[in-house]
Amino acid sequence: MSFASEFKEFAMRGNVIDLAVGVVIGGAFGKIVASLVADVIMPPLGLLIGRVNFTELALRIGSDPAGKPVLFRYGAFIQTIFEFLIIAFAIFLLLRGINRLKRPAPASPAAPPPPPTKTEELLGQIRDLLAKK
Repeated sequence: MSFASEFKEFAMRGNVIDLAVGVVIGGAFGKIVASLVADVIMPPLGLLIGRVNFTELALRIGSDPAGKPVLFRYGAFIQTIFEFLIIAFAIFLLLRGINRLKRPAPASPAAPPPPPTKTEELLGQIRDLLAKK
C-alpha cells in the first residue's frame, strides 16, 4: 500500500473527521466563552468590587534591557480561570445529558421461577427416597 493511499484511508476514517469537527467547534466555543467572560461577566464583577478592570491588573516586577516594564499579569490569569470554569461547566452539563440518555432503563423485578413440572417433582421424590437408603 502506498503512503498516499494509506494516508487517505487514515484521514477518511470517521473518528478523524469527527475529531476535526470537534476541534473546530471547540475553538469557536472557546471564543464565545472568552467573549462572554471578558465582555459580559468581568465588567459587572469589576464594577462590584470597585471599578476594577481585570485585564489591567498587573504587578511590575522589573524592567527589560530596553526599559519596558516587565509585568506579572495576574488579572488576565484570573479572567482565564473564569473562562476555564465556564467551559468545564458547559462540558459537564453536556456529558451529564449524554450519560442520562445512555443510561439503561431500570431493570424490572425478576419474575418468579416457574413451578416445577410433574417430571421434576417425581425426580425430586426419587432422589429423596434414594437419599434415605
